[in-house]
Amino acid sequence: MALLGAQLVITLVMVSVIQKLSPHYSLAKWFLCSTGLIRYLHPSDSELKILAGVPKSVQKPKKENRNKGHHADDKSNTFHIPRNLDIQLETAKISPFDVVHLRYYTEYQWLVDFSLYAGIVYILSEIYHFYFPIKEEINLSMMWCLLVIFFSFKLLTSLTIQYFRSDESIGERSTCIVTGLTYLLISMIILIVDENTLETGLEQAYTSFNRSASNFLEGQGVSSSGPASKIIVKFCIAVSCGIVGAIFTFPGLRMARMHWDSLKYCKENKIMQLLLNVSFALPFILVILWVKPLSRDYLTGRVFSGMNGPLLTPSSFDTIRLLLVVFAVILRFSLMPVYLQAYLNLAYDRIQDMKKEAGRITNVELQKKIASIFYYLCVVTLQYVAPIIMCMYFALMYKTLGGYKWTDLYRTAMLPDDECSATEFHPPVVDAIMDDADILTTAKMSLRGLKSVFTTEVYRGLFGFATWWSCFVWFAASSLGMVYQSYFSKV
Repeated sequence: MALLGAQLVITLVMVSVIQKLSPHYSLAKWFLCSTGLIRYLHPSDSELKILAGVPKSVQKPKKENRNKGHHADDKSNTFHIPRNLDIQLETAKISPFDVVHLRYYTEYQWLVDFSLYAGIVYILSEIYHFYFPIKEEINLSMMWCLLVIFFSFKLLTSLTIQYFRSDESIGERSTCIVTGLTYLLISMIILIVDENTLETGLEQAYTSFNRSASNFLEGQGVSSSGPASKIIVKFCIAVSCGIVGAIFTFPGLRMARMHWDSLKYCKENKIMQLLLNVSFALPFILVILWVKPLSRDYLTGRVFSGMNGPLLTPSSFDTIRLLLVVFAVILRFSLMPVYLQAYLNLAYDRIQDMKKEAGRITNVELQKKIASIFYYLCVVTLQYVAPIIMCMYFALMYKTLGGYKWTDLYRTAMLPDDECSATEFHPPVVDAIMDDADILTTAKMSLRGLKSVFTTEVYRGLFGFATWWSCFVWFAASSLGMVYQSYFSKV
């Protein structure tokens, strides 16, 4: 049997599609340039001089460019104007020529487009495996998902590191450190919570990994009671949780500000307000679904009056939980133009706030105040999409490697415990006899050995907790931002 089979074919076809289509069609570019986003243009020097009554210089002015700071560094072109000047900003639709030069545009485009291609690979693999269940093939769609998570984590980390490199970002740097340590403490507390309260699955994952690894090492002639200490494993998980919490902090704060402004701009549209609030609350609902007494015990164990059995079977509950993660991500993506327009409107809000202030400001400072909003558009967009992409692909890996099925949603009868356990995928045991001369057989046996160590329970524990934690910090950071907007910012 082929080691890769159809998986390799799907991957090679998708790589070819990326090479042919990515230069011409881009989902990331479509979100920015084809959804009706409007940016604000800063006034030129000549317009400011006319409004402020500043006499024009005799010197021939240089060619002005509203998209850039033009000759902002030329002190001879710097002059002061009143802050309460009646400035009316012009608007323009965002075009592909405007965004290609923005900071982090290449990274944003690669992340969103690669996530789309990885999602297509995953869907095709799921359809193929539905009709032809996987046996000894390598599920390469998991490698695509893992790469998406790695790229998202790398970009969020690089954005966070910028606060540590700049001498002007002392407050942001301190915020990242404090929140990282806070999330480290919270994760340590969560890791000691009983599994009957919060079903992280880490206890079963550790027990299964230790047992399987010990059997594997004994099969290789090595005596071992277990390769990893539980305290060390949980400490490493807690440190990882702290890092994820730190890099999610400012994306969450930015998300809260955009949500706050979006609700303000959509006061007349009740349907849009409902969608925005549902989108904001969904991560909290996802977090609750891992709290066993509030979700699983209530939906799969309790029998309501007038019913013969619980509302859901355990397998249906797991499927609905995964589908809700996918739905939350799709809803966030569909609302992204609304949130981005709320961010772009900050340029207008800054001018309106400046008009209420006394004193004077230079033309360069005013133009930078407006132009910087559009300049950091791709940075803000990355902070918006990277966390939800991580949540999405953690959930997809949790579903596939955890042995769940999308079709479990349609089961109406609860399976007995022994039948439920029989539906789980248990990797085959490594055969004792191998032909060293056969390279393909050796590769298959090595794969079987790895599968015997990393069992379904291990994957369920690791990726289940990763999915829950990413949803938790996703909501916690946004909630912290909403608290800040409610009590400390001007309405």
